[in-house]
Amino acid sequence: MALSGRDRPGAAPGVPRAPGALGSQVSAREAKKKCLFWGIEVPETLSWHGWELGKEMIKHLTLKNVHEKTQKLSYRCPPTPFFFTVFPQPITLSPGMSLTLPIVFRPSEKREYEDSISFVKAEGEFSVTLRAVLPCLHLSFPAAVQLPICAVHNVTETTFPVHNVGDLFTTFAWETPSPFCMIPDHGMLNPGAECMVKVVFQPKVAGVHDVAATCWFGNEEKQKMIIQLKAMAKYPYLRVCVTGMECEGVQPGKFEDVLCFGSVPVGTTVEKCVEIFNMSVVDAPCRIERAKDPLFHDYVFSCDMSHGVVPAKGKLVLCIRFQPQIVGEHSTDYFTITSAGCLLETVLKVAGSCKGPLVSLHQYSVDFEWINLGESLMQTLKISNMSDVPAYYQFDIDYKGSVFSLDRPCGVLEGTTTLTLKVTFRPTHPMTYHRRVVCLVHHQEPMYVDFFGTCHSGTAKPTTLQARHLSLYRTNMVRGLTFYPPDILSVMLKEGKLQMDGNGALMLPPEITQDKAPKEYLEPNSMTEYFYDGVSSDLTLFPTHVSVSPREYDFGCCIPPHMAEPLPLRVTNHTKGNIIVSWTPSHGSAFQVHPEICDIPPLKSSAFRVLFKPTQVNTLYAAELEGFAFYKVMRHYTNVENDTTICPSWCLTVKLRAHTYEAEREHFIPQYILDVPKTFPPVVPDTDTYCSMLLSNTGTSLMTFSVNQTVCPSVLVKPSSGHIIPGGHQIFFLSTHPVSTVSQQHILPLQLNSYPGYTKEISLQSCAESLLLLLEGGGNLYFKPLYIGASSTRMYTIKNCTRLPMVFTWKIHQSNSKILSVRPTAGILQPYEAMAQAWTFTPDKETKYLLQAMVFVRWKMPDPMFPKSVRYALRIVGEGTLGTIRAEKRHLDLGNVLVGDLQSFSIVLLNDGICSLNYILSVKQLITGSCDPEEVCSDPLATDHASTEEEQQPLCCIVATGVYPTLCITDACSGGSANNISKLHLWGLFSLDTLNEYLQRDPTPGELTYRVPTRHSTCLIPPVYTPLLLDFNFGSAPVGSEPAIVMLLLENKGVVPVDWAFLFPSDQKMDMQRWAEDIEFSPQELHQMRIQDNQLFSVSPKSGTLLPGQEKCVHLSHRHDFIGTDRLPVLLKVSYGREILLTFIGVTVEHDQRYVHFASTKHLFTPIAVGGSYPPTQIYKLYNGGSMPVMFEVQLDNIVRIQEENFQHPVFVCLTPRGEIPPGKTGHMEWIFSPLEAKTYLVDVPIHIMGGESALITFQGVGYNPNTVGETAASSKALSPSILPGSNKLIVTGQAATLSHHRICFGNIPDCTKASRLVFLNNISESKSVVFAWQISICEDKTVLQIAPESGVVQPGESIPCFITLGPTGTPFSCSTDLVCEVYIEESLVQYKRDLHAWQKEKEQQAVEFIITEKDLETKKPMSPAVRLVDSAETENLPESSAVIRKYKTLPPIKSHPKRSQPPGCLERKQLLGKDTSRVWVKPEHPKPMLLHLDVSARSHSIEDFLSNFTSEFPKYFLCRPFSAQPLESEFVDWSRCRDRMDMDPKWLSLAVASKQELQMVTDILTGIIRGLLENTQFHDAVKRSHNEPIPYFTQFRSAKSAELWDRRECSRIASRVSASPDLYFERDGERKEISQETSPSDLLESLEIFHHKQLMERKEMISRQLAIGSFVELVLENTLQNILIEASRGEVVLTARPRVIALPPSPSRSSSLNPLTTPQQSS
Repeated sequence: MALSGRDRPGAAPGVPRAPGALGSQVSAREAKKKCLFWGIEVPETLSWHGWELGKEMIKHLTLKNVHEKTQKLSYRCPPTPFFFTVFPQPITLSPGMSLTLPIVFRPSEKREYEDSISFVKAEGEFSVTLRAVLPCLHLSFPAAVQLPICAVHNVTETTFPVHNVGDLFTTFAWETPSPFCMIPDHGMLNPGAECMVKVVFQPKVAGVHDVAATCWFGNEEKQKMIIQLKAMAKYPYLRVCVTGMECEGVQPGKFEDVLCFGSVPVGTTVEKCVEIFNMSVVDAPCRIERAKDPLFHDYVFSCDMSHGVVPAKGKLVLCIRFQPQIVGEHSTDYFTITSAGCLLETVLKVAGSCKGPLVSLHQYSVDFEWINLGESLMQTLKISNMSDVPAYYQFDIDYKGSVFSLDRPCGVLEGTTTLTLKVTFRPTHPMTYHRRVVCLVHHQEPMYVDFFGTCHSGTAKPTTLQARHLSLYRTNMVRGLTFYPPDILSVMLKEGKLQMDGNGALMLPPEITQDKAPKEYLEPNSMTEYFYDGVSSDLTLFPTHVSVSPREYDFGCCIPPHMAEPLPLRVTNHTKGNIIVSWTPSHGSAFQVHPEICDIPPLKSSAFRVLFKPTQVNTLYAAELEGFAFYKVMRHYTNVENDTTICPSWCLTVKLRAHTYEAEREHFIPQYILDVPKTFPPVVPDTDTYCSMLLSNTGTSLMTFSVNQTVCPSVLVKPSSGHIIPGGHQIFFLSTHPVSTVSQQHILPLQLNSYPGYTKEISLQSCAESLLLLLEGGGNLYFKPLYIGASSTRMYTIKNCTRLPMVFTWKIHQSNSKILSVRPTAGILQPYEAMAQAWTFTPDKETKYLLQAMVFVRWKMPDPMFPKSVRYALRIVGEGTLGTIRAEKRHLDLGNVLVGDLQSFSIVLLNDGICSLNYILSVKQLITGSCDPEEVCSDPLATDHASTEEEQQPLCCIVATGVYPTLCITDACSGGSANNISKLHLWGLFSLDTLNEYLQRDPTPGELTYRVPTRHSTCLIPPVYTPLLLDFNFGSAPVGSEPAIVMLLLENKGVVPVDWAFLFPSDQKMDMQRWAEDIEFSPQELHQMRIQDNQLFSVSPKSGTLLPGQEKCVHLSHRHDFIGTDRLPVLLKVSYGREILLTFIGVTVEHDQRYVHFASTKHLFTPIAVGGSYPPTQIYKLYNGGSMPVMFEVQLDNIVRIQEENFQHPVFVCLTPRGEIPPGKTGHMEWIFSPLEAKTYLVDVPIHIMGGESALITFQGVGYNPNTVGETAASSKALSPSILPGSNKLIVTGQAATLSHHRICFGNIPDCTKASRLVFLNNISESKSVVFAWQISICEDKTVLQIAPESGVVQPGESIPCFITLGPTGTPFSCSTDLVCEVYIEESLVQYKRDLHAWQKEKEQQAVEFIITEKDLETKKPMSPAVRLVDSAETENLPESSAVIRKYKTLPPIKSHPKRSQPPGCLERKQLLGKDTSRVWVKPEHPKPMLLHLDVSARSHSIEDFLSNFTSEFPKYFLCRPFSAQPLESEFVDWSRCRDRMDMDPKWLSLAVASKQELQMVTDILTGIIRGLLENTQFHDAVKRSHNEPIPYFTQFRSAKSAELWDRRECSRIASRVSASPDLYFERDGERKEISQETSPSDLLESLEIFHHKQLMERKEMISRQLAIGSFVELVLENTLQNILIEASRGEVVLTARPRVIALPPSPSRSSSLNPLTTPQQSS
């Protein structure tokens, strides 16, 4: 939306866009091309491209009015001659109208041109840029391309556009560093064309890849552009996870991931999944490969996925199928999951076994006993499948053409089921019937069942055949006796040529068999019995009694009505008796045998004919002919004398097939399912192997089959021909005999439906297996060197490389059994399974070992042909050696460790040997320091964890110091209403010395109940676990005052970090539901709740952590909102350290209440030595915490009582029993404590506050014996700089200046000396000057303490030195004075003076003038001036209503009002609230000063006490006056005057309460002493001798008057001596002359001149020692040092600079005269 033109400001000339114009942004594209100026839409730029010299190019500039009103404008032509347009004329545009203005460009040379055309409107001016550019080469693509994160050896890619934004055709080529590449890496671009470039990133290493790719473009002159390619590569991490239950019996060995399929039914496929997890943040490609095996391997495991990508933080499901083919075979295989670049390989072991059906017959013979001819008998036969795998079974019998028939000769037996079959016996001839029928089961060995019965007729009644007869027959057959008929055997038995064994079977006599045991019948293997029948193979298990030939025959094609040639059958009798052959007739069958019954003599053959008579054409015919042969003598039971000789009948079968298909007709297409394995089961060489095959007829017609075994003679197939009824199936068994380990291919042609076109080739493989074991590493196992007696275990893998399971057994020589061991020593290796054994090497001596172990392998099922095992040798190499372990650091100091905390550290152990060493570390702990012995014994680390049986060697010494966290307060300052409190006073109010002392101690066990701040209390007042209690006294202030602010500087002076917290009661209380809280509160709980709810006390921050050496400022405040005393327990908790309960105390008083804040009810005086001459004056301070002046008075009754108890000795003297304290100030009470004996004195002194509450203060003083204690230790300690509280680091908010020191201690000084200290006042502001003024409040007189300068101005960043001078006091005293420096910002003072001057000027003006505004003079309504002047005194008496105001106002009377401690102007604002403040001019308020406190402490002593106690310090001081200058009252006190001065001007009084009797006694004693000295001649002589002695040092302490008097006396004494002495001599010209009475006057005058000259020299020397000279010299030196310090502080003098020494050459002439050390005696 655009603003209208009238809403737009004017445009500056020459500016393309008006400053106030708002462009319309319809779209991103239009915003680049269109601009809007006051409703006129124009293009931003008009450009010419592709122009040529000598030609004109015209472009049109369109102006459009988008405003709702008509627009008028004009334009100016471009100033350059290269762009021109039509002559300027006014333009009028109606709303929505456009105007096109042609612009002609006429170039003169080949270069770029730029100009503009300006448009002028009433609102302003705007312009459009005209630009003609040269054709250029320019490509546009991003400056940087970020590719997705990629795995190492993986590929990621992205695309970006390359746009030719130039005007010329160009080619481009990329130079890309590895691992990036561009596709395409070169190309061509027309102007305006664009192509997409693909960036491919294929990293080889992990890391951040940031490279620059260069794009070269251009035709003749190449240009380049840079694009930054950024990508990150990371290593992938794949993890294979196998779900499901573990496989029993599978030994994974080294393989962590085993996928077990368990037992799987044969012929079925089971699929299981493995999850491959990607634990990295990049997609990880991987390959899935099967373990390569060069040997023959039947792969029963399959995986369709050969490669894949596992997403980042995702998974890939890998499906593996298992399809076993051989029942009972265990299969093992290995898949390798390899990440890209082969960075990580994971071996997945897959294992499974194959299970098949387990079919069994409930009975293996069916006895039909005997029946009559023409009858039938049915028996049942149960068949069961014990497995859960379905079983295909088939009884090999033609149920239509046999006397024995089954109702279900073939079928499927489901798992774990039992089937009852019906067997029917229909004999056709009176004879004994016996047929051994085979039951074929797919994937199982065949089973045999005996069907037998006897048929009787009216004439023929054979012996009933029983099962016992069959058993005896088989035994007799093995012994070769069944080739004789029963009658012959009976004769031989009678004749003794045969005998019967214990089982009733026949046998030859022992003499014939030469005592050999008769043969016994052994049940043969069913598979062997099935194949070795003498028909399918040339081998047979038992000799054939009767044979038929052929057994199989194919009539081929026989189309009715043509008859096929009869098939001649030849039946041969191989026995030695006559036999009868009877064929079972098959009614309705197309195949007939003639004759049906025939006798055959012994060892003869008989011929039979088989006729084929088909009835239908195009039909398949198949049948099985059944016949029985038996001894002729068996026709009647009477012919058999002994049933032992009974022989059952022999069954003869012939399989026939034919078809009647015409030549042009196609045979029925067979519909079948063939289940055939790919390989034969593995066997050892030269061993038969068998497999089964299932052919199912799924069609609706009969299907015939035949196998031409001549094509593949190596494989036997049974049956080789036959037929399958619709819906039925045929089970084949195949047998081969591999003789080598080379794989052999077998191709079997299976012809179906007697048609060559329906021949199915069956491909099978067979291979014999020989024992083959693969040893890892070529049969070598290496152990690294080992310490003697140590053990090393390595995993060694062996693999079964065959398809048969084998048993392995390791054999180690007995001598090496203690050195070498393996586990397991024996086991079973499944086919292609790898197993890892754990080999343990334990050297017993220092030598190199070369050992050998043997592994014996054999087949799991030993074969009689291969009874032996194969052995393999494993070569083991190892070494036994010695070694030692040492620590890198023999001594390890852990430093300080927090008690209750845990600190981890590392000990670097070095093994300088060549073998690895096992070690057991033991700790023998020794705890030293101040600790409880019981705690040491109970320390869990104090026990030795090592076994005492092992030899221990010292390794290293570890030293650690257990410390508690320590915290201390290093500085404190106050602000707000507590700004009048000095730092020393604040230090005492908050008991910070005691707090620091507590914080330095170790915590008690109770304080460590909760090591860290915890909400543990359920009460409002939490329990206290610390015995330490302290008060934090915030002082007092009137209600409504500023909050009292105290800042504490916490410092960690320890060596461990400190966690601290101020816990209010609410911070320790657990959060509870309202129903669980007690609703009845005690007064104390209500008091604390009121304080916490109103936040009267606050701490900020309430908790924190301080590193060693770190500092933190904590703000504590107390709000004066409610009158009374506020108390709140706050727990200062140091984690793992101390707990101190701080009681926050703050007092709030009313405005008109007189209140003195007593921080404590006990005061301790400085200890005083007993017997001192001049006890010092001491100070007791009182702080006025209210807003009213306070008068105090001390009640001295208890002091008088103490004096009376001490023999009228004034132990306590109060020199200031009454006084006045201004609001917010500190008053001083002077006391003298003079102990009479070495003990502690206590006195309770009531201090009455006029108009306020009184207090009872206990004053305590300690007297000590100086001879016992020595120097005043307590006093020295009190004034020692080492105990000065706090530092000077805290700065109050808004503070503009600081002092270099917050306290000055003069220490112990003589009372007649002067001392000075230097303090710097620093202006910390960078831009503002400050004004300062010192306010001195001392205990005696202002002349004692002086500050220079007392006031001044400090420039920003400047420091001004202030000299604090303590003058001679004349009397001993102990003083602590608070000097206050008021600091103002100079600007605020200047502004205040300016405002005050204006206010006073206005006030003076209003005092002499007035304005009459009444129109009706009779009414005389007073009118106020325009502005009323109100000062602070006037506003206090200003009435509430301002309706009555005097017309003529004079200045208010001058009064003195009590000052309150409220901020200036607070009362005035309150009183003027609600009035018309705009008409009131309040008197300007003086700026509030910022107070800087300087505590000055000193202790002066008398000369005698100072010399006796501080002798070594005495030469450091300059004495301002001699002893004689001291007034007499300093030596003898006028006690009556002292009593008067106790109420007046206080001075030092030691005997203020002495009685007249005591004074008289002292006077008498002193009078006697003086009189004795005056009468003692020895004393007189001593005095005289003292004058002749050298002048002592102390004589300089005389005054000038006494020195002059002494000189005058000396001169008169010498003159009298000269005149009185008769023997005087004087020297003259080196001769000594005696002055006598006869000396001439001239000589006498000469001698007197000499004497006066010497006297003058002595007086000059004496004058130099006078006080005036000494004071003058001291003053000069003091001023000189002060000047040097001032210049050094200003930077004018560098005190630390090295002095410059200019050495001049010595002058021989001047060296002697200028040497000040040369005396006349030395020169002479």
